[in-house]
Amino acid sequence: MPGEQGETHKIRIAIIGSTGYGGVELIRLLQAHPRAEITSVISSSSAGVPISDGFPHLTNIIAQHLDGVNAAEIAEKADVVFTATPSGVSSKLVPELLEAGLKVVDLSGDFRIKDGGTYEKWYKHPAPEERYLEKAVYGLCEIFGEEAAGVDFVSNPGCYPTATLIGLVPAVKAGWVDPKSIIIDAKSGVSGSGRGTSLTSHYSEINENFKAYKVNKHQHIPEIEQVLSRVAGEPVTVTFTTQLVPMTRGIMSTMYVQMNGAYRDEDFIELYRQHYKDRPFVRVRDKGIWPATKEVYGSNYCDVGFAADERTGRVTIISVIDNIVKGAAGQAIQNLNLMMGWEENLGLGYTPVYP
Repeated sequence: MPGEQGETHKIRIAIIGSTGYGGVELIRLLQAHPRAEITSVISSSSAGVPISDGFPHLTNIIAQHLDGVNAAEIAEKADVVFTATPSGVSSKLVPELLEAGLKVVDLSGDFRIKDGGTYEKWYKHPAPEERYLEKAVYGLCEIFGEEAAGVDFVSNPGCYPTATLIGLVPAVKAGWVDPKSIIIDAKSGVSGSGRGTSLTSHYSEINENFKAYKVNKHQHIPEIEQVLSRVAGEPVTVTFTTQLVPMTRGIMSTMYVQMNGAYRDEDFIELYRQHYKDRPFVRVRDKGIWPATKEVYGSNYCDVGFAADERTGRVTIISVIDNIVKGAAGQAIQNLNLMMGWEENLGLGYTPVYP
C-alpha cells in the first residue's frame, strides 16, 4: 500500500477537473509536495490536448496531455484522485473511483451534506447514494482532522464554510455565544465563481462594484448549519449573506454573535489559541489587530481576529482565507496528508504572497 512504503516513495496523483481554478491550483501545490507525484491530469472536455494549451504558465512544468475520465484507466496510473468537478458530477463519478480501489478527495459539494433531501433542495441535483454519503468524511481539518486518518474518501469543505466555521466553532463549542444569534457577512473574490464566463464575473460588471448574491439562498448554508449543529448539540440556523468584491482571490467572513457572558477580546484570543494550538494553519491575531485577505494570499493559512463589544453584548469575529488554497486545493492536500498519516503541513509551507 502507498502509505507503507519507504520515506522516499511517492504516491501517484490524478486530478480530475484540471482545467478549472481548483484543479490548476492543485497542480501548483502538488508540484512541490515531497511525497506526491502527479501522474494524470484529467478533463472530460479537453482530453488529448496539452494542459499548457489552456494554461500557458504550465509550459515546461506539466508536459502531460489531458486524459479522459475513465475509472479503470485512472486506477492504472494513480493511487489517489482529487475530483475538482462541478456539483452533480462527482456524485456519479466518485463511486466508480472508489470501486476501482482509489482513494478520493472530492472538492465538489456533492458529499458534504449528509441528508440527501437537504442536498437536493439546495444544490438542485439528485443526491448521491446513501452509502457513499455515509462513507464520506467531512474534511474540515482544524475541527475534524483526526477523522480523516487512514480513510479512503474525504469530502473537502466549501470555501465559505471553511472560513466561517474556523471562526465560529471554538466559541460555539465553549458555550460562550448564543448559536441562535449568528449573522454571517461573507465576501469573496471572483475566482470563487470558477473559470467559466458569465455576467457574474464579467469585468465590466464586477470592476469597481460590490454586490450581494444568493442572499439567504446560498448552497453553503446547510453545510455551515450541519457542522454548527453537530458542535452545539442542537439545531442551529444562521443568517448568511454572500458578496462579491472586485479582487481575484480571498474570502473575508465577518460574524456577529450574541455573547453568553462578559467576555473580552483577550478571552477569545486565549480560547482560540488553545483550541488551535496543534493546528499549523490557524493564526489568531493579537488584540486590536484584525486580519486582511492580502495577508493569507496564496497560502493555506486562516487568520482570525476578534472585537468583543461590552456595550452590545456581541462579539465580532473576522476570519480570512485564500478561497482557492485553504478554501479548496490547499485544504484538499491537507486532507491527503491526514489520510496518509503524514505531517499535516507537508508540502504546504507557503508564505503568503505580499503585496
